[in-house]
Amino acid sequence: MKITALLHPVVQLCKEVGNFQCEHLNRVSQTQVEDKGLNQLVSFVDQESEKRLTEALLALMPEARFIGEEFSSQERETSGYTWVIDPLDGTTNFLHGLPVFSISIALLDEGEPVLGVVHCPALGETFTALRGQGAHLNGQRIQVSSNSELSKSLLATGFPYYEFGKMQPYLDLLQVFMKSTQGLRRMGSAAIDLAYTACGRFDAFFEMNLSSWDIAAGILLVKEAGGEVCDFKGGDSVLFGQEIIACSAHLFPEFFPAVSAHLKD
Repeated sequence: MKITALLHPVVQLCKEVGNFQCEHLNRVSQTQVEDKGLNQLVSFVDQESEKRLTEALLALMPEARFIGEEFSSQERETSGYTWVIDPLDGTTNFLHGLPVFSISIALLDEGEPVLGVVHCPALGETFTALRGQGAHLNGQRIQVSSNSELSKSLLATGFPYYEFGKMQPYLDLLQVFMKSTQGLRRMGSAAIDLAYTACGRFDAFFEMNLSSWDIAAGILLVKEAGGEVCDFKGGDSVLFGQEIIACSAHLFPEFFPAVSAHLKD
């Protein structure tokens, strides 16, 4: 099956699983939640969503590998085709009844994203991208922000929640941006942060301590929407590097040096 032909069934799959998630929004009790580590929660909704996604994607492409929280042993085995999935990005939001969560699916070809879908079930928005064919929101073409001034920008980030080695430089950087931008937002879903950067709602996004399944689809969205993606040193080894800068190409010359100066070490 050609990659372009996979997009529609993947979108439909996301919508079906998203409907299941919305059915359980505000209905999951604390006794149904497993704590996998500091601030790393998982519920039966995550697990059932992953099961449904995996089974359907395997049927679509039997030869593909999988990367996800339950497939971490394969995380760097990216030869051939690999599905990178986050069945519920924003679990903490979901468990608190906050409707800001997403399903993120990317297909890698020899380690490079060629298809990406970020579906926001409770918000009714589906972001899609195919390599070389642009990025779309609910079927309409999207582009990154055209703003080139940091003072007029709205930024997104994620707070460190289990590795705190760079906490002080991160807080120092937040202080810089609080004084020099129109604001910072923390959505609680890196996939949504990247999707919103791709469509120009955010001018830029940066975060650390991320996994490949958090960002794989979003990387393709931002690039196909005309944006820049790199790590804190300006390198392109982002997918497995646990840190990311995603930015409008217009703002990048001013935004990247500010982040890099604080967080590159």
